[in-house]
Order: sequence, then C-alpha cells, then structure tokens
Amino acid sequence: MTHSIYEKLNGWPSIVVGVLVLLGAFGYGIYTYQSLEAERASALLELEVARKSTYDLHKIVREREGVINAFQGQIENIAGTVGVLEKLSQTDEELLKKYSKVYFLNENYTPSKLSDIPEERLVSTATNFMIHSDVLPYLEKLLLEASRSEIELLVASAFRSFDTQSSLKSSYKVLYGSGANQFSADQGYSEHQLGTTVDFTTPALGANFNPFASTEAYKWLLDNAHKYGFVLSYPESNSYYKFEPWHWRFVGRDLASDMEDDNRHFYDLDQREIDTYLIKLFD
Repeated sequence: MTHSIYEKLNGWPSIVVGVLVLLGAFGYGIYTYQSLEAERASALLELEVARKSTYDLHKIVREREGVINAFQGQIENIAGTVGVLEKLSQTDEELLKKYSKVYFLNENYTPSKLSDIPEERLVSTATNFMIHSDVLPYLEKLLLEASRSEIELLVASAFRSFDTQSSLKSSYKVLYGSGANQFSADQGYSEHQLGTTVDFTTPALGANFNPFASTEAYKWLLDNAHKYGFVLSYPESNSYYKFEPWHWRFVGRDLASDMEDDNRHFYDLDQREIDTYLIKLFD
C-alpha cells in the first residue's frame, strides 16, 4: 500500500520533520533561483542581441542618410546649375558686349523687347524714344531720384536700329566728313542698337547737349548713375570716341557698382570679366 510522504513522516520527531521541510524548501528555492537566473540570462542575451540589432539598424540608417544627403547636395547643385544655365539662356549675351569698334551687330539684330520711355521724360525733339523693357524700370528710378534731388534730366535719344544709325552716320559724314568717326559709330557698332543706352540732356540744353559736361545733371550722374546700373561709355581720354558725357549705358547694378568702386571704365575691362556679370544683369 502506498503511503504519502506526510504519512511516512508522521512518526518522526517534529524537529527532523522541520529540517526536512526546510531542506526541501531550500532546494526548491535554489531550483527556482537557478531557473530565474537562466531566464534572466536568456532575457539579457536577447536584449543584447536586440540592442546590437538596433545599433546596426541605426548605423545603417545613418549611412543611408549620409548617402541621401550627399545625393541631395548633388541634386541641389545640379538644380542650381540648371537654373543658372536657364537664366543665362534667357539673357541676351549681346547686352554686355563691347561694341564700339570691337564687336558688330548685324542689321537683323533688335532687342527682344522694347518699351516706350514716358513722354514726360523725353526732350521735345526726341525721335528715338524706346528702350529695352528690362532697362526701363532702372531708368525710371534714376530719373525719379534725380528729380527728387532737384536735378532736371531728360532723355534725348535711346534705341536706334541698324538703319537709323546708318542714316545718322551718313548725315554726320556729310556735315563733318571723316571727323564724324570721332563721335559717331558706324551702323552695327553703336551701343544704341542694344536698346540699353541713352543720351541724357536737360530742359535748358534740349537737343544741343554738347555742353552737358558743365551741368549739375552730369555731376549728379557721375555720383549716382551706377546705383541704377548705368555707366559712362566714353569718358575723357578714352580710345574709342571723343568724350561724351551725355552717353550712358546700362550694364547692371553689380558691374556698375564694381566699376565705381575700382574706378575703372567699361571698355578697359576684359570681355571675359564682363561676361561673368551677365547672369546678374537685371538683378
């Protein structure tokens, strides 16, 4: 007959029974502790594996982010280059060429867009009253600021076509002979054909702007025209034409300001240096 452990221990002294119970409990405790330690070790191992996996994942993510950022930078550089090229493609490169006796504009060249100069800004005898549309805002700001400074400035002439310049030069040759070459460009070599050049005068001088150098208007232009992108094409002692204080060409504010700072003149610059300003011509 099978007896339970409690029945077998029933006749034992109580102290012995207590010891045996304690030993059993102790053994069970050790077993339980070892089991828990094993589970803890297993959990720690899994945690370590998870941490390593997470670290490796973060590392991979950072590497991928680095690659993405590198590509992003390249894409932005490419986009910037494309933007510059697109802007350049839309800007007439002729507008910053050195024409007077250097480059030639054929009879078919006309600015891409021309606008009328407001009538109140013109001398009454003006017949060439159009200007490149992108230059007009700069010209109007210049004339407005001059007016605010109590300087009376008017435009005597602006855009001239190839044919108009040809007729003008022919009439000068009739009057002055070969001497006309000292102050008038042949057709195809005139800055006026670009539509970015104006001849200034004052109400007092009108069409007779030869004395313009002695006016307050000329002095004001020397100090301020560069702020609006205009430069004096033919200063004193230039090697192209006689001194023309009335003749001003738009080359953009950046180039005009740099020329003012460096005390240099347009036709003294290398064409390659000038071309670097084309992208900022109307900025």
